[in-house]
Amino acid sequence: MKKYRTLDDLNAAGQTVLVRADLNVPIDSATGVVRDATRIIRLAPTMVELANQGARVVVISHFGRPQGHEKQYTLEKISLAFAHALNREVKFFPDTIGDGVRREISHMKNGDILVLENTRFYKEEEANDAAFAAQLASLANVYVNDAFSCAHRAHASTAGVAHHLPSYAGRLMQAELEALSTALENPKRPVLAVVGGSKISTKLSLLNNLIAKVNSLALGGAMANTMLLARGQNIAKSLAEHDMLDIARDIMTTASKQNCEILLPIDACAGKKLAPDQPVRMVTLDKLEADEMILDIGPQSITALQRKLTSCRTVLWNGPLGAFEIKPFDTGTNMVAQAVAERSTAGQLVSVAGGGDTVAALNAAGVADHFTYLSTAGGAFLEWLEGKELPGVKALLLQRA
Repeated sequence: MKKYRTLDDLNAAGQTVLVRADLNVPIDSATGVVRDATRIIRLAPTMVELANQGARVVVISHFGRPQGHEKQYTLEKISLAFAHALNREVKFFPDTIGDGVRREISHMKNGDILVLENTRFYKEEEANDAAFAAQLASLANVYVNDAFSCAHRAHASTAGVAHHLPSYAGRLMQAELEALSTALENPKRPVLAVVGGSKISTKLSLLNNLIAKVNSLALGGAMANTMLLARGQNIAKSLAEHDMLDIARDIMTTASKQNCEILLPIDACAGKKLAPDQPVRMVTLDKLEADEMILDIGPQSITALQRKLTSCRTVLWNGPLGAFEIKPFDTGTNMVAQAVAERSTAGQLVSVAGGGDTVAALNAAGVADHFTYLSTAGGAFLEWLEGKELPGVKALLLQRA
């Protein structure tokens, strides 16, 4: 039984629905053009469904980190991109609360969509001020949170409002929660987690939570170098956290006790500089020269992971396996990601991936659309994997269906 209400439980006709969206998208500072509209596009199903049912849809969101009412952080231009993505008219109002907003909403017709100004123009937003949350709630009859990417923040528009109105998860929020639950809370086993990145220190909570829940954990990037060094392996001049070796050993010990297999690279694409057009060598780790760096996993490591995938039913992915921004150090990430995508497309695997670098890497590999689910949530995705309670989700769970 689900623990939160969705749009399936809402009769939106004639209702004024306050939708918390995430319109915090990258824009060109010179032209104001949205550079990546993925988040906006993913909001379309909720907006269109509510509008088609005859709701008056009032959209709130933050954008950037303004210090007060800074015009450069207005949502006005983003609302134009929003209208384009929805293929329908979207109005914009240059404030978030107050009598002017209420008058504008009173003039809305069923099916209209209105975007209000940046919630962070008010310092009360990030403070989760109760009075500010109440003012937001007074604008509508119903609250829909469709911003899982902001659910790790206990702000007025993500958590506070839900205590004042009947609250529901939008379609994007629902999809995120269902995908993560499928992959981590009730997965098909065996489960493989692929985790890359530069520092173990930034992913300690993530690693400790995963080793208690997955069957195998494959590490890449510089965090794998730290693990290798802790195990006594030669890594030459490779980037590693030398002050994290004891913690790395503790992680490996805990993983062994939890029957979680840790998979580390056995060979590397090595070079003397992290730069384009540099000579590289495919080499086993014991053959690394003193002035070389591990910059990607090597062909034997790629083959080992591809072989491991044939016995897995679920894959969680966060972080690239090498310095994917510079060729040829994207090869490991690309080839393993392609294997995941192929098995996902064939229905042999449930694959869920997320995090900023992960999304960029999988897009670069041309496989993002072939994973079962790709989360653009960033921080919220990571905190969920770490086992943390997300305020925006908790606020929905408090609602009784």
